[in-house]
Amino acid sequence: MSVIKNVSCENCASRGQGIFCDLDKTSLKDVSDNKVMNIYKKGHTIFHQGNPPFGLYCVNSGKIKISKIGNDGKESIIRIAHEGDVLGHRSLFSDENYNATATILEDAAICFIDKKFIYKAVQSHPSIALQLIQKLSKEMGAAESMTASMSQKNVRERLAELFLMLKQTYGVQENGRIRLNIKLTRDEMASMIGTASETVIRFISEFKDEGIIDQEGKTIFIKNEEKLLEFANVQF
Repeated sequence: MSVIKNVSCENCASRGQGIFCDLDKTSLKDVSDNKVMNIYKKGHTIFHQGNPPFGLYCVNSGKIKISKIGNDGKESIIRIAHEGDVLGHRSLFSDENYNATATILEDAAICFIDKKFIYKAVQSHPSIALQLIQKLSKEMGAAESMTASMSQKNVRERLAELFLMLKQTYGVQENGRIRLNIKLTRDEMASMIGTASETVIRFISEFKDEGIIDQEGKTIFIKNEEKLLEFANVQF
């Protein structure tokens, strides 16, 4: 991990997606003066499940896996964070230890703001509180949808739904296909839909045979979105 100081929030590429998007220049400068940007390599852990929070993390770039380890030692991936997301906010404002671990999936630039300053900023700028509430609400909605999917759908349906969810955030149109601009291992996909990696491999092979997806290396391309929607039984 390396540290970069004096990076202006005003010039942040993901500012429009973050919790400080409505602040004026003076307030943004105050945030810039009270945060530090860290550059993380793939595989680095930002914070661990069970540790106390000391501040808030804002994602400038990169992708981060948020996961929990159960009593059986197995990992369950809760979500994938990306540009404009915040990390550790639930634990920070509930004054609880982290209930999950944040691990870098792709090299990332992440800003850290200490607890004392973020508390002050939230009290001084209601727009920050509103943005945090909106993000928490979206995360809660996604968690509820995942819980319903786990209990009501079979693995084939859940995998189709996962590809569609990834397409919403990471999909890039490319030569008549949709490239998923995120690389997940089969184990990570299996963790996200609650199954074994061998089952994911089998259904990916079936999707490819049916002309629904393509695969080049670790990159997946969606060829037939309508068929995925049919399999997943959802509306996006």
